[in-house]
Amino acid sequence: MIDNKMVTVPKGSTIFEVAQKLGIDIPNFCYEKELTSFSGCRICVVEVEGYRNLSTACSTEVLDGMVVYTESKKVIETRKMILDLMLANHPTDCLTCSKVGSCKLQEYCRKYDVKKTSFEGDRKHFPIDDDNPVMERDQSKCILCGKCVRVCKEIQVTGAIDFTDRGFNSKVTTAFDDHLSTENCRMCGQCISVCPTGAIVNKQLKDIFPWEVEKIRTTCPFCGTGCNFDLNVKDGKVVGVTPNEESPVNGTSLCVKGRFHTDLINSPDRITTPLIKKNGKFVKASWEEALSLVTSKLKSIKDEYGGDAIAGLSSARCVNEDNFVFQKMMRLVFDTNNVDHCARTCHAPTVAGLATTLGSGAMTNSIEEVECNEVLFIIGSNATEAHPIIGNKMKKAAKKGAKLIVIDPRRTELADHATLWLPLNSGTDAALVNGIINIIVNKGWHDKEFIETRCEGFENMWETVKNYTPNIVSKITGISEDILYETAKLYANTKKAGIFYTLGITEHTTGTANVINLANLAMVTGHLGIENAGVNPLRGQNNVQGSCDMGALPNCLPGYREISEPESIKLFEEYWNTKLNPNKGLRIPEMLESSIEEKLKAMYVMGEEPVLTDSDANHVKKALSNLEFLVVQDITLTETAKFADVFLPATCYAEKDGTFTNTERRVQRVRKAVEAPGECRLDWKILCDIAKRLGVKGFDYGNVEEIFNEIREVIPTYKGITYERIDKVGLSWPCLTEDHPGTKFLHKETFPRGKGLMLPVEYEPPAELANEEYPVILTTGRMLYHYNVMTRYSNSLDALRPCELAEINPKDAKDLGVKDNEEIRVTSRRGSIVSKVKITDRVKPGMMFMTFHYKESPVNELTNSAYDPVTKTAEYKVTAVKVEKVCD
Repeated sequence: MIDNKMVTVPKGSTIFEVAQKLGIDIPNFCYEKELTSFSGCRICVVEVEGYRNLSTACSTEVLDGMVVYTESKKVIETRKMILDLMLANHPTDCLTCSKVGSCKLQEYCRKYDVKKTSFEGDRKHFPIDDDNPVMERDQSKCILCGKCVRVCKEIQVTGAIDFTDRGFNSKVTTAFDDHLSTENCRMCGQCISVCPTGAIVNKQLKDIFPWEVEKIRTTCPFCGTGCNFDLNVKDGKVVGVTPNEESPVNGTSLCVKGRFHTDLINSPDRITTPLIKKNGKFVKASWEEALSLVTSKLKSIKDEYGGDAIAGLSSARCVNEDNFVFQKMMRLVFDTNNVDHCARTCHAPTVAGLATTLGSGAMTNSIEEVECNEVLFIIGSNATEAHPIIGNKMKKAAKKGAKLIVIDPRRTELADHATLWLPLNSGTDAALVNGIINIIVNKGWHDKEFIETRCEGFENMWETVKNYTPNIVSKITGISEDILYETAKLYANTKKAGIFYTLGITEHTTGTANVINLANLAMVTGHLGIENAGVNPLRGQNNVQGSCDMGALPNCLPGYREISEPESIKLFEEYWNTKLNPNKGLRIPEMLESSIEEKLKAMYVMGEEPVLTDSDANHVKKALSNLEFLVVQDITLTETAKFADVFLPATCYAEKDGTFTNTERRVQRVRKAVEAPGECRLDWKILCDIAKRLGVKGFDYGNVEEIFNEIREVIPTYKGITYERIDKVGLSWPCLTEDHPGTKFLHKETFPRGKGLMLPVEYEPPAELANEEYPVILTTGRMLYHYNVMTRYSNSLDALRPCELAEINPKDAKDLGVKDNEEIRVTSRRGSIVSKVKITDRVKPGMMFMTFHYKESPVNELTNSAYDPVTKTAEYKVTAVKVEKVCD
């Protein structure tokens, strides 16, 4: 019984949890449902009949027959005393503190009429730590509830802060009491979310009071995880981000980019009027002038050379509705299938490889399953930086007892949590997987029943794989035979084992083959069609899954209907009441080559940045310069936009409505929070305006929901998804009817192609190997603090990592005579750039790592344009370079 209310509850429930269910409010400072019990603040004390002392509700389990009083006289007096003691060591600047109105200490003092402390004596006066650009710590306001310590250890699995000293001098701080920085902290701001007072605050929201903001829930525009959060809007501007506990993917967790990026929305670099290039320089233009030029020029090129002389790049950063309209415009208005987007540079091998083997190119299982896997086979994926919230879940799984197999030439953060870390030689993934399958089959660890009933092609695959003995594979990969056996045994003999990969698998000349081989491994062991297993590509960009779904591909119409299949063409011709071009379009590398050959005359680029993100960037620049006409539609004057003849200013994610589809196939709402600056216009409206100016019907949409309803009509897997149904939690496709719950994991009873297809994969070395002239292997990827080039427009994030820091091994640094932060010159067969250096054993001797976030150090001027033959995805992960110290 609680407060005279009888209740029956599950065994193991705490008094606090029972009270919550009954709607009884028990004060708390240190409680958080996702964290372990701490019982440090004592404000949640209650009286239990028959107990000598008061009990903490957050840690006391209910027992049969227990009688509890949450607001007895003794309880109230004790809470008042606790608050009195807290005030004795707490500043009284409530009127100017940014937590006023949302501070729990203030709330409870008001509730229990504690207006000032009755104690005298010394107060704590800790210096304010505001040395980093995103967070401020005032330990004088800390009440030692410990929530920040626990959320850092238990959710982030980082442990950047902890309690130090004892008694009066006790405080929460970093090791050696250093300032919070990128050296000791991931800067995620989780501590801000849980802090009940103003001890830790977001600098962007520091001088803004809670009642001054309106909160608009939306979906993060960065990586493919698909986190939700609330945009905080004041006076028509986005001023910050706060988490929303109803978010299905991330709950209250956010990464540094999601929490602190919002100043890029109001960046002074935003272009707010159309621009036309005249005499080599951009000049402002009206929308009428700009669109008239675009339509007349593109019509002229189409009339003279045909529609295939025009190509378009859609965008994984734009909403589904924008991408759907873009591919429709290219196909209906310009009569070409020359439409592609950045999936070509990253996950095109996933789409091709998994579609071939399983019948669907999507992640098979859900993000929430990650923490329940017993084995995580993580290959070519630096999740803690590229997908931070998923990376957190992987670390939490390890903390709970899951075994992590981490396969990466570079020692990533996940390798520190791994049971097995396999630092294989770059580009030898196919040999490694073949070797693991070889061991599994020879040891009899394969799932014979699954292979016989649900797969085909095993014997054909085995004819190749049987030659990859552990001895041979060890010599190729650099991984010992013992570790190969341990890896095979652990993965094969654990049912709840999932494969997770990203660009370390796909960005090779053998990218599609690598994906096929991972599918082989999952099929051989029966790790498909069940929870907590599967083959799980983690999509790089926020809407790369959705962009592919929408048909922003040269060989596929919406819903992955092949252009080459007459039935696909017929279906869309009937729906759109027009004739369609039946020929496959050009992929991005083919577009660039066609431009150099002067066959492609014009390009329309929406929200893409090929100059910085595509390989062999000097080749990209040459191709763009060779075009007769280039239109770029974006929010800033990107490096690509500098080559444009016309620039059309668009809206960012905070200024539009629509949907993103994340890596687990979850379709979620994107909501407009503020008006766009100046004359910026919605992407889909610009495209529709062009189509209508050229006299093409089918572009009379009144709003994005009308576009989405058309998407539902032509993509069966989206049929049951409506804006109303995804208002809060989203739905994962396939969702076939409006009463369908969505699909958590794929291939439960059958594969879309019927039986899974095993295919033989031979190991092929990278296209470029180290030699005497270029002795170092460069690999590229993302970092935690930036997302492609977009976050460079955030002063807050850019201040955290303002320049490239190329990682080299201490041995190589010694040979070069360079120290941390000194400059090196990196040269490949294609270009040469300068970068500052970071010396670390995360990379092996003879290897280095760089990111592609910095136009000042454009790493893709170096990378190799050798492509995967199936998808034309470049080999970003292996480039031979030479490194020299830059002398003063």
